[in-house]
Formats: sequence, structure tokens, C-alpha cells
Amino acid sequence: MKRLLLLVPLLAAPLGSAETLKEVYGSHFLVGAALNRDQFEGRDERAAAVVRTQFDTISPENAMKWGPIHPKPDSYNFADADAYVAFGEANKMAVIGHNLVWHQQTPDWVFQDDQGKPLSREKLLERLRDHIHTVVGRYKGRIKGWDVVNEAINMDGTMRESQWLKIIGPDYVEKTFQFAHEADPAAELYYNDYSLEVPAKREGALALVKRLLAAGVPITAVGLQSHDRLDWPKAEEAEAAIRDFAAVGLKVMITELDIDVLPATAKPDAEMVQTSAGDPKLDPYRGSLPDAVQQQLADRYADLFKIYLRYPGTITRVTFWNVTDAESWLNQFPVRGRTDYPTLFDRQGKPKPAFDAVIKVGEAAK
Repeated sequence: MKRLLLLVPLLAAPLGSAETLKEVYGSHFLVGAALNRDQFEGRDERAAAVVRTQFDTISPENAMKWGPIHPKPDSYNFADADAYVAFGEANKMAVIGHNLVWHQQTPDWVFQDDQGKPLSREKLLERLRDHIHTVVGRYKGRIKGWDVVNEAINMDGTMRESQWLKIIGPDYVEKTFQFAHEADPAAELYYNDYSLEVPAKREGALALVKRLLAAGVPITAVGLQSHDRLDWPKAEEAEAAIRDFAAVGLKVMITELDIDVLPATAKPDAEMVQTSAGDPKLDPYRGSLPDAVQQQLADRYADLFKIYLRYPGTITRVTFWNVTDAESWLNQFPVRGRTDYPTLFDRQGKPKPAFDAVIKVGEAAK
């Protein structure tokens, strides 16, 4: 009996004293994760428990993209989006909407008339406005902010040749923000993109947001997706992106953070072209992540969070893309079937050394 009494405080103390991400960083910025259907609809309670414990903001991985939410001209599917928003509200989280316009996951019918021919500029703008007013309007007052336009810039800084650009023209970006603001004037509105640490692409994005600001477009922040690697971007490149967008008067959000530990196999704009089956060079850590690489990951995350903390009032949110290693999109892209380790939580939902490293950085900043 005495042994049992001695064990209780030993077991209880770590659980009671352990700090969470939202507790450590709550005075600095929101910290969150992108959720899939199983997590916000209750089928993956393991990951959902991590979300409720650690995060104070959430993003939808796919539930609000055009394809899932508006699959046919006369049909909306709000079931998943409603469940996502309800999950955030029930857990008192800042709910983010992702996204309104993107060149991917947009059905072909969006750009076509009844005969399958390309729409006119006027008709596509009408369709875009109707979609945004319907989706944003449905969640008016319940969504803190929207990724309004996603990935409109090429790696060389030019505008991406999407159907939006080809049919409407470059002002489709302004129009999308305008329609979103009409639908919910109180919602924050963001431009979101990846690899903005690359100078040429960042210059193109800076030119875009400066144009929006000059035109009085209601843009709140730029989202840096930050799909990073152990060796990219360099610390000074990551910091330059934050500094340059802050300099034009915008808030900055880290919107899709993860760190790929696997061998690079494709250029940033390349499509997925292979699988990892039977090739240890493509999938070297199938059994487990070596301790040395685990430490590299921890150090890398710590370095990034030190940078984020240097920009109080500018960095307002840091969102991880996916909750645990188990459901990370990097297990399937750019090579299918790999075993990646890009998050702070392992496949069982347990914190990794990278989690401890991030917590220590936050505690040191108190």
C-alpha cells in the first residue's frame, strides 16, 4: 500500500505540469493544425484528442475546397464543412476557412457552359461570386479568416496560368477578395502560397499584394505555407519572407507548416510520378526514424520557432499541416507510399523530441 501511495505523485506530476503548445505560445500567436474528416467527425479520436489538448485554431485540409463543397453546378455538400466548423466551435477554437480559389481541386464544370465550352469572363465572375457568397455567407461570423486565393504565383514570380487567369484576367484575385469581403465583412482575408522564401517567387507575391493594397482590397495577411525540409529554407531565407511581407503592412501567418525528412525527389512544381514500393532509397526510414535524424528535426523546428518569436504582432498564427505523422500528406507526395515524419507527433499521437524542442523555445521566451 505504501508503494502505491508513493507511485501516485510520481505519475501525476508530469501529467499535471506538462505544458501544451497553446499554453506556451498563447501570448504570442495562435497555434493550430489542419484536420481531416476522421478527426473532426469523431472517427479518429486519437488525433482529435491531440487537437483539443494542444491547439487553439484549426484549418480544414480538404472539406472547404471547391471540389468537395461544390461538386456540381446545382449541388453543394456542406456536411463535412458543417462538422468541421462545429468541432472548432465546440472546442472554442479560431476556425479558419481554406480555400476559396485555387487552380487545383476545382471541377472542370466551373469553367464551362452547358455545352462544355469555356465561360466568358462575365459568366465566370458571376459563378465565382455566387460560390463565395454561398460558402462564406453560410459561415458568416463563425469563421475567423479565409485563405481567399491560394497559390496564384509561379516559381519565377509570374502569375500562374490557371483557368481563373486565362478567362477572367489578373484581376480575378481582386474580385475574389472583393466577393469574400461582401459575404462576411468581419472576416480576415489572406493570400496563401508556398515557397515564398524563394526570392523570385516572393517578389511576384509582393507585387501582387502591393497591387491589392493600392487598390484598397481588404487583405489582412499573407500565409507562408512553409512546407520545409531539413536543409531548406535557410534560416535567413525564412526570416526574409516574414520581414518583407511585414514591411508592406501585412500580418504574416505560417499556414501549412511541416518538415520533410525524406530524400528530395522532385522540383517544387512537379507532379507525383512514382511510388516508393521496394525502393529503400525513396523510403529509407520505413521502420523508424534514426535518432540522429530525429534530433535534426527537433533542432530545425526549434530554429523556426525562434524566428517566429522575433516578430511579435506580425506573426499571428502558426498552423501545422496535419496533426500526426500518420496522416501527413507527405506520406503520399511527391512519392506514394513513403513513411515520413514531418510533424510534432508520431503515428500513435505521442509527442516527439521536436515537440519538446518547440515547447522549450516557447518557455524560454516567457
